[in-house]
Amino acid sequence: MFYSLTGQIVASEIGFIAISCGGVAFRVQTSVTTLKNCGSIGSVATVYTYTSVKEDAIELFGFSTKEELECFKQLISVNGVGPKAAISVLSELPPAKLALCVASGDAASIKKAQGIGPKIAQRIVLELKDKMMKSIGSAPLSDEADHVGVMSASVSTQEALEALLVLGYSRQEASKVLAKADETLTAEEKIKFALKNLI
Repeated sequence: MFYSLTGQIVASEIGFIAISCGGVAFRVQTSVTTLKNCGSIGSVATVYTYTSVKEDAIELFGFSTKEELECFKQLISVNGVGPKAAISVLSELPPAKLALCVASGDAASIKKAQGIGPKIAQRIVLELKDKMMKSIGSAPLSDEADHVGVMSASVSTQEALEALLVLGYSRQEASKVLAKADETLTAEEKIKFALKNLI
């Protein structure tokens, strides 16, 4: 329904902000990460939105970056993970960390999110990693040299590549930007570098 909202923050509490746009204040449920990024009451902010329509309610969810919105969509595609559970996960793990957890099979870190049990955490890892592996398998290799380059990449680069695929980037564009990253960076640092350069 809405792609994004830009306006002045007129209310802010744990779990939501209210953004005034053209005289109408929209109540937007969001993560702790977005709350921090949007600033205090009176600040002007932009959030990328997702509208959840149910029989008894229409809810608006918003995020300060497209990457976080993409992670939210990925999470709610997992069986048993609703919008509020997805918000809880993203409040515990920003996009780069969540993608790295999925890529490395780290369900324990996901389980730290409020209301997320071990079974759901494991399901998030399995289902999102499965989607990621399908993405890798279906992505055509540009040439033999590109294939060799990916195969010989460091472990941190491989983890970063898999994490970026979880975030929805293609193997080709992710590999291209990671090739420019300093090889001494950790996987998480490489993901952050890539996100800045993929915008």
